[in-house]
Amino acid sequence: QVQMVEFGGNLVQAGGSLRLSCKASGLTFVDYVMGWFRKAPGKEREAVSCISESGLDRYYEAFVKGRFTISRDNTKNTLYLQMDSLSPEDTAMYYCAARRGGFSCRDYDMDFWGKGTLVTISS
Repeated sequence: QVQMVEFGGNLVQAGGSLRLSCKASGLTFVDYVMGWFRKAPGKEREAVSCISESGLDRYYEAFVKGRFTISRDNTKNTLYLQMDSLSPEDTAMYYCAARRGGFSCRDYDMDFWGKGTLVTISS
């Protein structure tokens, strides 16, 4: 049974930083493209960033603007998202997702999802 559990969401002030983690189990982690997605209240879910199986290829949505860094540790089955210079517009539930079968950062291409961790940025 595949399980993906996100950690690290919190309430922080604008300009602050957070590091999200996603621990995966029940799958061969190194075989999966991993990604972070988010859903803000009243908005559609959107991609944030994705990383290839090896970690060599990374994709970021334009709104990230160099503020976030995605990484993974295949020895620990863990995905990370370092978020800096946070703004209230980053307030959302953040989800990690996994895909096997080629690089994609589209939510409908993902095979497995975590339940999310809440990030709230105060102004």
